[in-house]
Amino acid sequence: MLNQTEALDRTFHALSDPTRRGMVKRLSRGPASVGELAKPLDMSLPAVLQHLEVLVACGLVRTEKIGRVRTCRIAPAAMKTAEQWITERRATWERRLDRLGEYLAEQHEGGKR
Repeated sequence: MLNQTEALDRTFHALSDPTRRGMVKRLSRGPASVGELAKPLDMSLPAVLQHLEVLVACGLVRTEKIGRVRTCRIAPAAMKTAEQWITERRATWERRLDRLGEYLAEQHEGGKR
């Protein structure tokens, strides 16, 4: 379980940065070269590569070099782990809010008598 927790921590750390979220958003539309990812960003290529390195290290992005071009693509498995964690939290809170709603409805009905 510890490995899964560490992987989840790395994923959320990677997604905590708006630049990296933008890169993931772009890659969700399909593969892109490092140059294509860097083009809309107002930063140096080495800075873009550092952000990309974080995404690769946590498993959100895979890269492949063919000739002189490094192509990046989403690796869905890491995203699925984060999605599952969020879904579990949401389900817990929805159950709690449903119980609160039922309790408040009972209290309201009891006050009308």
